[in-house]
Amino acid sequence: MTSSDRPAPAPAPALDVRPALDFRSFLGELLAVGDAVAIGRTVDPHLEVGAVTRRAYETHAPAPLFGSLTGAAPGFRILGAPAGLSGLPQQRYGRIAAHFGLPRTATPREILEHLIRAMHAEPVAPVVVPTGPCRQNTVTGGAVDLERFPVPLLHQEDGGRYLGTYGFHIVRSPDGSWTSWSVARTMLRDRTTLVGPAMPQQHIGMIHRMWRDRGEDTPWAMVLGAPPAALAAAAMPLPDGVSEDGYVGALTGRPVEVVRALTNGLHVPAHAEIVLEGHLSRDRTAPEGPMGEYHGYAFPEGREQPVFHVEAVSWRDDPVLPVCVAGLPPEENHTIWGTMISASALDLLRTAGLPVDLAWCSYEAATCWIVLAVDRARRSAPGWTDRRLVEAVAEVLFPSHVGWLVPKVILVDDDIDVTDIRQVVWALATRCHPGTGEHVFPDAPGIPMVPYLTPEEVRSGAGGKSITNCLLPEGFRGTTASFRGSYPAELRRRVLADWSRYGY
Repeated sequence: MTSSDRPAPAPAPALDVRPALDFRSFLGELLAVGDAVAIGRTVDPHLEVGAVTRRAYETHAPAPLFGSLTGAAPGFRILGAPAGLSGLPQQRYGRIAAHFGLPRTATPREILEHLIRAMHAEPVAPVVVPTGPCRQNTVTGGAVDLERFPVPLLHQEDGGRYLGTYGFHIVRSPDGSWTSWSVARTMLRDRTTLVGPAMPQQHIGMIHRMWRDRGEDTPWAMVLGAPPAALAAAAMPLPDGVSEDGYVGALTGRPVEVVRALTNGLHVPAHAEIVLEGHLSRDRTAPEGPMGEYHGYAFPEGREQPVFHVEAVSWRDDPVLPVCVAGLPPEENHTIWGTMISASALDLLRTAGLPVDLAWCSYEAATCWIVLAVDRARRSAPGWTDRRLVEAVAEVLFPSHVGWLVPKVILVDDDIDVTDIRQVVWALATRCHPGTGEHVFPDAPGIPMVPYLTPEEVRSGAGGKSITNCLLPEGFRGTTASFRGSYPAELRRRVLADWSRYGY
């Protein structure tokens, strides 16, 4: 049945349409402040969308909104770089902060602390509404045709067109106790199927196994153009069994509105741009990829992955498909995923009592390292030798879900701003001893997608993990020769106040 075959549903009362909970409002805000640009000329989804978006990432240009697409029905749109870094003054992290309803001038520390507070707040369960904007157009059964959407080919190396690059999966455990929202890519296979990864270590893979063990397919939905806070939460490595939908409510202070799926009993965000429903096959696979990856490389081979069967599709009028054109950082795999990893790791280490002041996945490092700033005052307490600190970080972080994702850890003192890649490089170059500074953990579990892993490490799911000690040695007497470190506070204030008078 199509939307034209049924009477239009009565509009649901909106609980909250703030940008963090409504992608359309989020987009409107980006356009209003000049951090997105509406492109009027016709652009081809075949590589051109990807090329423009990659250029936007690499120049910190506004997010491109493609309103006229070759071969697409009028009204169908694509937004590139929804969480790219901004070039607007004092708003480098503006698009990221906007995902959480924070001021566009929010700093990395402010963003992380906001995320961590929500982790310790009472979950706010979603509220079920009778309908919502995502139900403005609906097709089911034989009318499903994913080709109606302008699915782009994002890199010339890609093995197919990717519909899901900035959306999330929804699956629920058979006993109903755990609803997982998780980010993973999906490649268009044909009119009614997609194919993509569901690794056993991922939450979608864990729940998929529960259904397979019962001999059943996994009821599934996918959300594209999701409420920004929901997308970010889906990218967060929360503990097994924790439902992301309640975390979104805690993060935004309001429950996310959801509607019941048309086909399988799941609940999907009412303010989504596009919703797919169906099931993840218990035993059917198909070739997927290759695809330009988050670590910045494209490889020549794909692999067999599970098949997602689509039985219903619904979408807003004039739908917007957000895309992440993965590759050389920073892009959304680094800005959103890396930020959520940073918050999870920081909370884990703090809760374990380690003297860690801040944690940050440097965007430029392609989510392959996390830098930990160690509180120097607490580090000087009895018992915290450098070796014991390295061992404690490994014991706490590496067995965890978040530690599985990041292969390298760098320890620095808290005089280093870990969000400033220049300072991290300086610490690596001047504080790490070549013979004793690196500690390798060959038995630690790790994500198999890291480019430098050996075939055996990929097969075993372990290895390639290290902690690099860039802590200043005991008795170090040097000071930092810098604007902040080498001049009296009063002189610094005067220089800053007179900066423009110097001719700058």
